[in-house]
Amino acid sequence: MKLKVISTGSIGNAYILANGNEALLLECGVNIMDVKKALDFDFSKVVGCLVTHEHNDHAKSINDIMKLGIDVYASKGTFAKTGLSVKSHKQNEIVSRQNFKIGNFKIMAFDVQHDAAEPLGFLIDHPESGKVLFLTDTNYCKYTFPGLNNIIIEANFSKEIIDKKFGADSGKEFLRNRILRSHFSLENCKDMLKANDLSDVNNIVLIHLSDSNSNEKQFVKEVYEQTRKTVTAAVKGLELDFNKTPF
Repeated sequence: MKLKVISTGSIGNAYILANGNEALLLECGVNIMDVKKALDFDFSKVVGCLVTHEHNDHAKSINDIMKLGIDVYASKGTFAKTGLSVKSHKQNEIVSRQNFKIGNFKIMAFDVQHDAAEPLGFLIDHPESGKVLFLTDTNYCKYTFPGLNNIIIEANFSKEIIDKKFGADSGKEFLRNRILRSHFSLENCKDMLKANDLSDVNNIVLIHLSDSNSNEKQFVKEVYEQTRKTVTAAVKGLELDFNKTPF
């Protein structure tokens, strides 16, 4: 199994989990042409697309994805807020703690906290990748997940950085509070990782890093020092082996 990063961050989020037989899209917050190029214009192996919530940097191409004949899976609230005027037969509404299967991917959706209608995270299980946690755009996760093999997790900002930039004397406390309520900080990320058993984890991929409120090298270093796992900051075009075992 491979993880491919089409785009990450506020500019747009889209990722692919794929082997030679099938591919699963995670988010579609980019121009549809970027998705087409990443798939080499071959959509026949795409079994579906998971969308966490309706914000443009995660759901921009939701309509275009369905027009390609790809099933999209998201909450009722997410679909409602994307402004789809006509319900497509490719539109699949899911709810928190629902288990479903797309191709050979077994998926469980779970609720998260974000300033969106009905946001979700996903636990994805495949014979090749093992259990993959996909968690982004939240300030807290109340669940833990046993037996994880790979983790894709938001580390949007450092609280230390935004405290310096948007402190009491900055006049930008509203922006600071919005960030704190809406995204996983490096500190949240580390706490989440600490709460889970990482014994069988091969990869931790940090996604959605803020352009101005994060420090990629620092984030990777701190997560590695805590976990002693392979830690990678996602960037456009990144491809990683994403297997159940490291061999």
